Amino acid sequence: MNPLEMRKQLLIAESELNRVQLTEEIAQLTGNVHNYTNRAKSFVPLASSAAVLVAGLAGYQRGKAVAGGEKPSIIQTLIKGAGLISTVALLFRASGSKREDHGKP
Repeated sequence: MNPLEMRKQLLIAESELNRVQLTEEIAQLTGNVHNYTNRAKSFVPLASSAAVLVAGLAGYQRGKAVAGGEKPSIIQTLIKGAGLISTVALLFRASGSKREDHGKP
């Protein structure tokens, strides 16, 4: 076997090793994504409860009218922001459950 053919065989072997290693890394990455997804799903009930709490606080704060030229307090701004975030989270949760239902008979 001449040196050129030997080098070609070594490169082919190295390429195959790299392919196997890449396949293992992709499988590991996929497993990590599934783990993180499952962890995120475990926070859904907590987020739902927080959304109800924030909505209640926002409703309570709406009852207190802010004077015409007065700037809203930081707490009011935070509550409004949390209410918006919780609303968006609930929308994502609702759209996610609809997608999961399509796979069921």
